[in-house]
Amino acid sequence: IKRLQESDPRMSGAVVHGDLVYLSGQVPADFSQPLDTQVKSTLEKVDALLKEAGTDKSKLISAQLWLKSMDDFGAMNDIWIDWLDPDNKPVRACVEAPMAHPDILFEAMIIAAK
Repeated sequence: IKRLQESDPRMSGAVVHGDLVYLSGQVPADFSQPLDTQVKSTLEKVDALLKEAGTDKSKLISAQLWLKSMDDFGAMNDIWIDWLDPDNKPVRACVEAPMAHPDILFEAMIIAAK
């Protein structure tokens, strides 16, 4: 088992076990930004963590997505579809949930193959 980005005392940013890469919940760097910027920023963090783990979004297996409000579902989906590798779509769930910080609008947790 290899753990990446361990500076947070609560969790690793990613864990590699065998041929699988598990990302912790990723949120935007700047919570004050609007939804589109938060989603794009979060997906940039996903890309960077996947790269650090030796993989990329073409190998996504599963995505769990959280929105602060389902009113943002359509806008988030447009950004998600533009980011996603269209030939390698993961299984996915998206739910509305209270966030750890009141200004977070989007969070993503990803599992990918190596």
